[in-house]
Amino acid sequence: MTLARTLGTIAFIGAVALGSAAVAQETIKIGELNSYKSQTAFLDPYKKGWEMAIDEVNAKGGVLGKKLEVISRDDGSNPGDAVRVADELVTREGVQILTGTFLSNIGLALTEFAGKKQVFFLAAEPLTDKITWQNGNRYTFRLRPMTYMQVAMLMPDAVAAKKKRWAIVYPNYEYGQTAVATFKEMLKAKQPDVEFVTEQAAPLGKIDAGAVVQAIDDAKPDAIFNVMFGADLAKLVREGNTRGVFKDRTVVSLLSGEPEYLDPLKDEAPVGWIVTGYPWDKIKTPEYQAFLAAYQKKYNDYPRLGSIVGYATMKSLAAGIAKAGSTDTEKLIAAFRGLDVESPFGAFKYRASDHQATLGAYVGRIAVENGKGTMVDFKYVDGASVLPSDADVKKLRPAAE
Repeated sequence: MTLARTLGTIAFIGAVALGSAAVAQETIKIGELNSYKSQTAFLDPYKKGWEMAIDEVNAKGGVLGKKLEVISRDDGSNPGDAVRVADELVTREGVQILTGTFLSNIGLALTEFAGKKQVFFLAAEPLTDKITWQNGNRYTFRLRPMTYMQVAMLMPDAVAAKKKRWAIVYPNYEYGQTAVATFKEMLKAKQPDVEFVTEQAAPLGKIDAGAVVQAIDDAKPDAIFNVMFGADLAKLVREGNTRGVFKDRTVVSLLSGEPEYLDPLKDEAPVGWIVTGYPWDKIKTPEYQAFLAAYQKKYNDYPRLGSIVGYATMKSLAAGIAKAGSTDTEKLIAAFRGLDVESPFGAFKYRASDHQATLGAYVGRIAVENGKGTMVDFKYVDGASVLPSDADVKKLRPAAE
């Protein structure tokens, strides 16, 4: 090969490389990872929600003159796999922003990864308090109301029930353990004579519903606090209904008013349970009605709570990038502290003190209408109303900076 031809080849390769770099810079890459294969009830609607938000943002020209591009991966429902996937998104795909995760143990693994690698991470769904408190760091923010917030939303009804003997049932991993600890602490503070007569901790996704329900009934509680969700919840409800365990007992339950978990139960939905959830067909605010109409038009389906979370996650990132004027990590952190975001549930902000969003949730009771479970007697609880003060947060996240 002649020298001229060699130089020409080198020049051509260089031009291709520069061209590829230019193409890469035309989009803002967001790395997203989640337990899509194992948590389909929540995460299929979640993905529709974030895809809709991305389409809306890009249809208006994107952010900073660039389209948003989401590179999505399954995290294998395993913390080790999730960290490996996150590392690949950062090192191979060149993303500067990570988001997603559903299970709390995976959210915590990504929080640690973000701190070590100094990568911006918006935890969309995982609920453990530790993500924004004990294990929090400057690189991690969280959208959904955490376990502490959702328990606090239910506490007025739990106290008003005036029940002394409580049974507790929960999935035996980070989210369930945190929820139970928070519930016991809050209820004991309000009702010092309360007794917790049995605690049933089942492996995630592997509940022996018959044994659990029998143990609860044998303890003769006045009330039950449930933290089960998904297929475990359906098994618990069906077994409990069959044996009459919930009859004449107050049941307070996290997440059980979400359509993801009510829909599979149909007319077996546990009437009267006090729950956090999402009455998708009954919210009448203008911002929600606009979202609902757009979602139904796009997907010919109704939204689930996951749809709201996915949508608000990407709207948050778009707002944060726009405010920062950059995808630089430090500028994003500064922009997210105090960031105001519009959502189908109304406006909320990300607190500077602990990086927790003030997005709220609905609290009400389960009823059956037209053969399906739904929420009635509900109200929206602003997340800001159930969060501790900035002064208290300093004690909860001492090493975050």
